[in-house]
Amino acid sequence: MSKPLMSTGLRWLWLTLVILALDLGSKQWIMTCFWLGESVSVIPFISFTYSHNPGAAFSFLADKGGWQRWIFSSVAVVISVVILVMMYRSDYQARLSNVAYAIIIGGALGNLFDRMVHSVVIDFIDFYVGNWHWPTFNVADSGICIGTVLTVLDGFYSTKKPTKQKG
Repeated sequence: MSKPLMSTGLRWLWLTLVILALDLGSKQWIMTCFWLGESVSVIPFISFTYSHNPGAAFSFLADKGGWQRWIFSSVAVVISVVILVMMYRSDYQARLSNVAYAIIIGGALGNLFDRMVHSVVIDFIDFYVGNWHWPTFNVADSGICIGTVLTVLDGFYSTKKPTKQKG
């Protein structure tokens, strides 16, 4: 039996489009306005540094010859489909989990787009303290991380109350 889409967590998919637009727009801006490797300081601990990442988050497996592009693309598709099913099964009022899921999907699709179109993920946010630099990342990576943290928080602060069993 199907239920109206607006009564499901899919109601929150507009956030996926927001994250996707911010991610793709910021990457297009970087590719248009920067040379590969160019870096410009934004504030004392963040620079925009245009880089290509053939690996996964934080350059994981970046030096493994190209097969990872297809593995990570497949993982993004599978995770997005699984999360969409979870959102469909959830009530639209489960705000925190649905917002988290929508943000994760937006990030996954942003990086999937890069892998399919550019064969690499476009990264540009360089966070650093002194000479220590966090691996360069992008809006999609931020969305995936924020969504994951929200999912964990939702697990701790879930409003679901255990039901008492009879007998």
